[in-house]
Amino acid sequence: MSEKPVAVVTGGGTGIGAACCRLLAKEGFRVGIHYRSSEDRAKEVLSGMESGFLVRADLSDINQVEFLVNQVKETAGRVDVLVNNAGASVNADINSMKLEQFDAQRAVTRGIWYLTKRMIRLFMLRQGSGRIINISSVVGHTGNVGQIPYTMEKAALDAFTKSLSKELAGRNILVNSVAPGFIDTEMTHDLPDEIRTRILDNITLGRTGRPEEVADVVAFLATRGSYITGSVIHVNGGLYGG
Repeated sequence: MSEKPVAVVTGGGTGIGAACCRLLAKEGFRVGIHYRSSEDRAKEVLSGMESGFLVRADLSDINQVEFLVNQVKETAGRVDVLVNNAGASVNADINSMKLEQFDAQRAVTRGIWYLTKRMIRLFMLRQGSGRIINISSVVGHTGNVGQIPYTMEKAALDAFTKSLSKELAGRNILVNSVAPGFIDTEMTHDLPDEIRTRILDNITLGRTGRPEEVADVVAFLATRGSYITGSVIHVNGGLYGG
């Protein structure tokens, strides 16, 4: 069992999740790096740590979520910080969106809810403390063309944060959201140049953000920020005022 505090980061093999894993490891956590399909990338993140472990699961499958929780219990025996970073993006306008596409997006939100529920009950309530950090998005506040299910999921994460923080306030468990803006990840690299230019024109700082700049805020909430709960912290370079 781990003598270090333990942080579990979903979607920890790439992008913002990978940056969170690396920084939390530097902050002294033993990090559980969750991935669904990016095994090689997750192993690369793990290779740079003194201690850590990998957990694989499809969060849309509740049985796999349960397996993930049991893996963490057997490997580390505790969870002090849960970073709900993993997500999926289904892109289509409302007229072309199929019901199964919408349901696939909704299944990820359900998996986040169930994973959080299990982590709270199995670890944090027994330990008498914990930090839950949900990675939402600026588009949960601004909306975005062709991403209705995704923006609904991200808005729901912020509502989840606010409600859960009230439920757990008396149990020494803090719950917050971090809402990134236009961050330099593989997802944003795939955007057409005209869309990238339009977004950049609306960012006060005039550039994309780095995953590490989001991870800085996550690490602060995980290790300090002891009087912050139920908040949505925007990291978007002035794209949206919050």
